[in-house]
Amino acid sequence: MNPVALRRISPLILVLALVAGACSDGEAPDAATGSLLPADPYELPEFDPASFDTLLSELEGTPVLVNVWASWCGPCEQEAPHLAAAHAEYGDRVQFLGVDILDERESARRFMHEYGWTYPSVYDLPGAIRDDLGLLGQPVTLFYDASGGLVTTWTGVLNEDVLRENLEMISS
Repeated sequence: MNPVALRRISPLILVLALVAGACSDGEAPDAATGSLLPADPYELPEFDPASFDTLLSELEGTPVLVNVWASWCGPCEQEAPHLAAAHAEYGDRVQFLGVDILDERESARRFMHEYGWTYPSVYDLPGAIRDDLGLLGQPVTLFYDASGGLVTTWTGVLNEDVLRENLEMISS
């Protein structure tokens, strides 16, 4: 391409790139997976309700467990080992996803490591995702079937039986 044509096209490309960036929701797909779902479970990318809805839409076709939690939450600590064990058993059939709210990222990462969570969580400092879902407090766990329909919501600590019963319901 000749230099004159290149000088004319370069500003146009820059303008198009800026417009495209301004129109996006700020969440970029994970470079490794091409998905909003992070490849590294400890990445804790920042999400808002719109990007969370987009992620749930992306996961349609797979049953999904969403757990709203925080590292400072005592009841979350009680259920954390059950979630880790359930992920080890059901993780090949159900996508586990945490929503860390009202927390500090490093505290959240330590919590995830301490309890052996190997599934991803997203970071929601103001708790906007929880609020947008009409939920109060934490922990709260939502169970979605493969079509993306919400099957049930459990508020409070999940015990092994309730967790297994709901995972069986969405994964069969």
